[in-house]
Amino acid sequence: MNLSTKQTLLTKQLQENLKLLEQSLHTLNYSYKKALLIKVTQKLSLEEMEVLEALTARFARTSDILTQKVFKSIFVVLQEDIKTFIDGINFLEKIEIVDKADKLLTIRALRNEISHEYSTTELNEIFKNTIKYIPVLLKVVDNTKKYIETKF
Repeated sequence: MNLSTKQTLLTKQLQENLKLLEQSLHTLNYSYKKALLIKVTQKLSLEEMEVLEALTARFARTSDILTQKVFKSIFVVLQEDIKTFIDGINFLEKIEIVDKADKLLTIRALRNEISHEYSTTELNEIFKNTIKYIPVLLKVVDNTKKYIETKF
């Protein structure tokens, strides 16, 4: 396989990952609109819990697709040898996909909390943080899409 064929296949994989991200964004935005109507307090109804739990799951999925699929595809297409998550987000900051690397670190930490948290007392804090960081995640996604449009 020659270099241009390989580059074409890698770019196609990036576009497929971008489509997955778009699908995930659609469901995240749906849950986000519903969640904004909920006042996150100590006592949530079952319906409110359902909306917020769907939101956190969709936030985690979207951030995973972005960081584990789309970003990794960008690194491969650009032939960047990114070894760690921190190296990756520092590179993303350098190419101006991310305003500040620590914002993406916070999103990643929140994603990890969502995936491993079971305490109901801490769930409300996770719900609040998820709602707080969705605009940040959406901005990073928007910057990523703009970068891909201009570079590939």
